[in-house]
Amino acid sequence: MSRTTVRAKGQITLPEDVRRAARLEEGDLLEAEVTEDGILLRPQKIVDTTQAWFWTPDWQSGEREVERDREQDQVTTFRSGEELLASLRGLSTQPTK
Repeated sequence: MSRTTVRAKGQITLPEDVRRAARLEEGDLLEAEVTEDGILLRPQKIVDTTQAWFWTPDWQSGEREVERDREQDQVTTFRSGEELLASLRGLSTQPTK
């Protein structure tokens, strides 16, 4: 368990292990709430509206699926866009089962 001190104007410094575990960076916003158990701090990550699609549940599910495929070496790597297109053309000419 880490400890910190309340300083002037109510400022606190979160210990490094806490910041690292919560993936907090300088300038991140925290929501503070008083609960029965004490004070709860919740990180409030601000997402650029032009990038919000990436953080939707459906997109994140797809990202996790891709990561699993990569971990299981179930991916194909192409050296060029032409090589990728040739592979796709080959798939489109294969008979369906």
